[in-house]
Order: sequence, then C-alpha cells, then structure tokens
Amino acid sequence: MPVEILHIHSTFALGGKEARAVRLMNAFGAAARHAVLSAVPGEVSARAALAPGIEAHFPDDGPPLTGAPTPWRLRRIAAYMRRFDLVLTYNWGAFDAVMARRLYGRAMALPPLIHHEDGFNADEATALNPRRNRYRRLGLAAAARLVVPSERLEGIARIVWKQPEERVVRIANGVPVAAYAAAPEPLPGIERQPGEVLVGTVAGLRPVKNLPRLVRAFAAMTSPARLVIVGAGPESERIAAEARRRGVADRVHMPGFRADPSRWIGGFDLFALSSDSEQFPISLLEAMAAGLPAVATAVGDVPHMLAADNAPLVVAPEDEAAFAAALDTLAARPDLRRAIGRANREKAAAAYDEATMIARYAALYGEAIGRPHAFTTGRS
Repeated sequence: MPVEILHIHSTFALGGKEARAVRLMNAFGAAARHAVLSAVPGEVSARAALAPGIEAHFPDDGPPLTGAPTPWRLRRIAAYMRRFDLVLTYNWGAFDAVMARRLYGRAMALPPLIHHEDGFNADEATALNPRRNRYRRLGLAAAARLVVPSERLEGIARIVWKQPEERVVRIANGVPVAAYAAAPEPLPGIERQPGEVLVGTVAGLRPVKNLPRLVRAFAAMTSPARLVIVGAGPESERIAAEARRRGVADRVHMPGFRADPSRWIGGFDLFALSSDSEQFPISLLEAMAAGLPAVATAVGDVPHMLAADNAPLVVAPEDEAAFAAALDTLAARPDLRRAIGRANREKAAAAYDEATMIARYAALYGEAIGRPHAFTTGRS
C-alpha cells in the first residue's frame, strides 16, 4: 500500500525547499500518496514541477496554519494529521503543526513527524528570534527527526535549539548533475547584444534574497552585460523599481517562474547569488552542475559549497563594490569563467548528486514509519 504523507509547508511557491520536496515526491513515485498544505493560501506554484502520475492533492479542508497557537487551533491541526502515515513539516511557517504533535501526539496516537529547517526569512536573517527559539525547543521534542541541509543549521539546532545529536540529521541538498550537461535552451524574450555577457540568478523574489543588491551591483559593472532574474514573488516591483532607478531597466529581465532549470540555466555566462541569508541553496548547486562560475555573498554554507577556484568571488554581503568587481572580473575573462565553471561542475558531480540525497531521505522516512524499504520501489 502507498504511504500516505501529509506535507505542511510555510509556502509551496517554488523555491529551494519546495524544489527538493517535489523531486523527492517524483522519485518515490507510486510508493506514496501526498497531501500538501501551505501556510500561505494559494502559494502552490511548485505543483507545476510534479511529474505526471504522481498522486498529490492540495486539499481545501485543511486547518488554518497561521494565527495564535491556541489549544483549539492546534488540536484541529492534530486531528487532521490522523489521516496520514507520516507528517513532514517545513520551516517556521509550518511549526504550529510540530507543536500540535507535541501537545496531542500521544493522546491522539498521531503518526510520526519529521521537521525540515532550510533557513530563515528576513526577520531572522541577522539574528534568531529568542521567543521562536523557545517555541522550537519545546515543539521539536515531539519530532522523530529534525532535518537540516547545512553545517550552520546543524550547529544552531544542537546549540541554540538544544536538540540531541541523534535527533538532528544533516542531508546535503542535491541535484541530478547529469541532466545539466545538455546544451541549454534559450529563455524566450532575452536577446543579448554582441559582446554582452548574461548574468543570471534563480530565486524566490523575497526580501531575504536581496535582489535589489544584485541590481545595484549589476548597474555598477563596467563590462557590457544583461541581468536575468528567474523567479516569482512579492518583491517583483521593488526589484524592477531599483532597475529603473539605476538606469538599467532595459537590460534587466524578469521572466518569472520557469520550470526545470536543467534545460536553461546553462545559458547564463555566470551565476549571481545576493542573499542576506542562505543555508545550502539549491539554485547554486544547479548553477554548479551547469558548469557556471558564481559570484555570491558569504552566507550559510555557500563558501564551502563552491570549488576552491571560485572562493575569491565570494564576498561579504554588505560589500556591494566587491560584488560588482567580482561580476566584472568574470565578465571580462571567458577563460576564467570556463575554468571555474569546470571546477564547480566537478565538485557538484562528486559531492552533490541527487541520487545520494534521495537515498538518504528514503531511508530516513522509511525508518520513521517502521517500513525501511517503503520508498525504494517508487524510485526511478
């Protein structure tokens, strides 16, 4: 029988954690059936990346995931969980479900719950919220496991959230590296002029990604270039306004969400990541798999993810002049772009291939429900 899984997300608009969740759902195939709840109603664009035949639905009868954590509301969440074999929660926006499991798990005989933490929004980008930390410590006592992708988050989980070593599992994100080797398709509507390089990024358009910073650094470049920002989100107009203010609106393209980055990300000449906070960004892995060099802010595990040859192009988040200079360095040196891109692809293939990630999640989820091989039959 397929495993019935409830996914409770802070949002299911396509970003790093959502992309990973979808890849796992696709990999498990017929071994599981999925129900997905989003704390932000209507933000479910990641469903477009589900493979044909995957049994996933987005119920409209789910309990409210936001609001004051009253016993009555948490009990409603707990009662909803009873329909499933396994509950997977993701990030702070889904944490009331973790607390519901803590309060009512034993009385209601609730299924095991595994919580995933992938990072923080702008409100915790520079400092964690002490009140939330206390809530996390209390709720996580009921989670079968806490999964994190980065060394930094692993440290926070153990030291700040006081989680025992055996409860915290670090699984590095992965991508299907071989899929990124094919010749890229051009993104529609983007025509570079002779001599221009294409600076690209892929991100949810949210404040923590600080894409206006990228626009400013791009505007300060002396090399001829175009900037492509692939993604969707509430910061779209703010980013566009920054491009107009800097006089580069005609060279900044925002094509919105695009599925399957393996088909087109290799068309960039270089990748840029301008975030205030990251942990182990999947978009950077995708760029590495496509053989791109990257200019990035030194956040989370980013400095350790990239090949050693790329290290001089990782800058402090506040140093926008250094960011622009690094973009110019790569724009002016196609030989350097090729050399660093090769090194990044080799590291991605050696350390971050998707197959390893999928196998570890399959084993973890199977262990949680007492069926160690439950998810192996669905893998393609």
